[in-house]
Amino acid sequence: MSIIDPSGIVLVDPDVKYLTALLEMAEEYQASGERRYQAALDAATDYIAGLQRMAKSEDLPSRLVPENTFWPMRERRMLGQIRLRHKLNDELKIKGGHIGYDVRPSERRKGYGTAMLTLALEKARARGLKRVMLTCDADNIASEKIIERNGGKLTNTAASPRTGKQILQYWIEL
Repeated sequence: MSIIDPSGIVLVDPDVKYLTALLEMAEEYQASGERRYQAALDAATDYIAGLQRMAKSEDLPSRLVPENTFWPMRERRMLGQIRLRHKLNDELKIKGGHIGYDVRPSERRKGYGTAMLTLALEKARARGLKRVMLTCDADNIASEKIIERNGGKLTNTAASPRTGKQILQYWIEL
């Protein structure tokens, strides 16, 4: 089921029918110097199949939790990616939370991040979650504002176990 936002964004499940849009987005990230979606560029159909398996909890390594990935689309253009994790493990309780997202470089500062998160919260409600945790780096002001616009309440800070960077931890009541 797709959810449509008034801004024209539709969250779709990963599928090979969006392959061209995925590759265009992945190439844009690479061209901007951001190291995201290399796996999609290397083997796009395998990447998509992996996302589909994650949603079904198939062949899931023990360190990962089941998650649904959604691609926000507007007029056949992929705007980024948003992930809804079904539960938290110890690592996600510090950094990552229930929902993680990114907006492609050319579409930032247009309100899409806020709209994407709004739609993902609807997906979380539909899954039966009562509240969700989100995190962002303390220096990521854009994500901080997106989370707060969607009702996020800052509850804690932590240091990333990998980088030592300060992490802001938010909860959103659904």
